[in-house]
Amino acid sequence: MSADRPTMPPVRLTPEAELARDALSSPLLARAAKLARWSGSGVPVGVGGELLEQSLAAATEHLGLAGDEDGPAYTAEAWQLAVDTGLVEIEEDEDEDEADADDLPDDAAVGTATPGEELALLTSGSPQDVLDIWLGGMETVLADAVAPDLSDLADQLAEGGDLDLDSIDWNPEEEAELLDGILGNLYLLNALGEAPDQDVPLPALAASMIVPDDMDEPTDEILEEVSAAMMRLDDQFRVLEPIGLVAYRPVDEALIEELDEDGETVSAAEPLQDEDVARYGLVRLTPLGVWAVRARMLDAGVDAPAVGDLADKGADLLLEALPDYPESLAQTEAEQWLAARTPLDAARELLAAARGDDERGPLRRLAAQQALSLVAPEAEPALREVLDDRHLGGLARVWLAERGLPGIPEPSQDMVFWLTVDTIAAQLGATDDEAAAELTELVGGLTEQHSGFFEEVWRVDHPATAEVLEAMGQLHPDKKAAKEARKAAFKARSRRSD
Repeated sequence: MSADRPTMPPVRLTPEAELARDALSSPLLARAAKLARWSGSGVPVGVGGELLEQSLAAATEHLGLAGDEDGPAYTAEAWQLAVDTGLVEIEEDEDEDEADADDLPDDAAVGTATPGEELALLTSGSPQDVLDIWLGGMETVLADAVAPDLSDLADQLAEGGDLDLDSIDWNPEEEAELLDGILGNLYLLNALGEAPDQDVPLPALAASMIVPDDMDEPTDEILEEVSAAMMRLDDQFRVLEPIGLVAYRPVDEALIEELDEDGETVSAAEPLQDEDVARYGLVRLTPLGVWAVRARMLDAGVDAPAVGDLADKGADLLLEALPDYPESLAQTEAEQWLAARTPLDAARELLAAARGDDERGPLRRLAAQQALSLVAPEAEPALREVLDDRHLGGLARVWLAERGLPGIPEPSQDMVFWLTVDTIAAQLGATDDEAAAELTELVGGLTEQHSGFFEEVWRVDHPATAEVLEAMGQLHPDKKAAKEARKAAFKARSRRSD
């Protein structure tokens, strides 16, 4: 893997069969499929494959949207999706082949739409076939979501003015990049387990893309940018929800109508009260959305793993990956990996992959210990085979002792100290508060369990001995013990340089 290839945390994906059902039941695709079946006897269409006025009215009636003032717009949107995804096919009329489109009346039919080959796949194809069709439709909807608002241009034309394209404040690359970033942030929240089924307030989401990380208090200018982005996202999520990519509660219309004296939407500079949060919009990726955003990331060259990806891989890849997984996902990944092997074979693979004096060695052994805790007792012979191994003998004794098995030889003091250093070394990179607190507690308890610990541990032949002792000197709650740890770290470095 390239060192500069972006990497995302793993996500837990919903089974493809369930995702396919979600895709089929998404309002936009469901309407598109219904219209495609309705086109069975042939429907006349215009130059761009659009429904003509009479057909649009009939299609709106067919969808049961005739009583909705936005019914024709919803119908036209669903029809366009059917065209874009191949659910309907357009055959041009032969006598119109040579005609100039500019010379045709607005309501002239230049082709006939009939059900396309893709329509049959929605009912008889595999879940992946359904998802492929839905994904193609989603890309169309994403393009629509970042398209400019042309209402001002329409007003210009209606008033008899000239068409001024330069008046559109729109940068397609910036719009697409912003939306991709927002979807990526939602994906990241899901992957980290912080909001897998929790709605995210729209102001917080907009701020995550605009407010600099090192800015303690947003400026008025930044707040205005956040407010503008929030309103743009509100429009975009309204477009994206019908395809099933997001679950969205829109911004309260009453808030949109609240304007300040300059005619700009009022932004909330103060922290929102709980009862107000929902009024500013709430959004989350659906399970289908998580799958789709991951698919787009993979196409863009991002390393976006999913739980279960390692089930058929070697133990070396498993142990390399697990330390970077959130705890709950690491256990699920290990369980799926173990399910594909016998307990004895799995244990031997894990133990073999856990060896090594490289920098990642302690992390691999910690991951191996966690995975082995899930292995059935039938793995006992594999653990007894490594009792004399310098790298593995300590964790093997722990495994056997936890199961109350007899005949466990006493470890040497050197093995105990080596395992201690290895265990702490695996946790030195912990960044979250809970892990840091656990490490501090572990360090504080060591000197109570082992008298003369620092007088002996500096001699341990472990590549991380000096680094571990230095960290213990910083973390130990007792000043005297901390000083002893720092002295021991100096001795360890001196020994290593000799």
